[in-house]
Amino acid sequence: MAEGEDAAGQALTREQERQRNLRVSDAEREHVVELLQKAIGRGMLDLDEFTERTDIALAARTRGELNAVLVDLPGLMHTDAVVTGFAAPAAAPPPGPRPQGDVLELKAHGSSLVRKGRWYVPAELVVRNKYGDAKLDFSEAELASPVVHVELDTKWCSVTVTIPEHAAVDLNGVTELKWASIDDKTNSTGRPGTPRFVLTGRVHGGSLTIRYPRRGLFG
Repeated sequence: MAEGEDAAGQALTREQERQRNLRVSDAEREHVVELLQKAIGRGMLDLDEFTERTDIALAARTRGELNAVLVDLPGLMHTDAVVTGFAAPAAAPPPGPRPQGDVLELKAHGSSLVRKGRWYVPAELVVRNKYGDAKLDFSEAELASPVVHVELDTKWCSVTVTIPEHAAVDLNGVTELKWASIDDKTNSTGRPGTPRFVLTGRVHGGSLTIRYPRRGLFG
């Protein structure tokens, strides 16, 4: 694309060129990151694309550079700045239903509740299970947000949560623990990590285990 042209190859007006070259503030960069979070929540971006575009947005100096990460996201472009384009196309969302209101509720009673492989995880997840077990494997999941809030409501249930390498958990919100135990095999509580899983709620009469994916023949 030649200098002085937009993403469609059309010549820019003098005013459009001026708008594109305006310097941006930290507040504008943070606003664009929030827009990218909305895009990943709608299934328009995957986690790798979100991370890549966030890095570009935080390093942007002008409106044109900042808007480059929004050019192929309908309804998210800044109308005052003509973008220069962005090469990464939006990935197709993973198969399966989307939860309403960006909150997914998983329920079981006297049976196993299992989620693994490539499944969609919104920013908020509620897990309810009694007299069974729950296995949530986030290692290959499509995450809508770099921070996932998981509310637990379990009774006489064994809960195993597998998080990706380099991720972290926050277990401070698990305030009701009765006849139950917590085993954080990742030792990541309170440490930095992305993505981050914030667990809250109650575990009555069971166990909660946090682990990384198994490695090697003997895990």
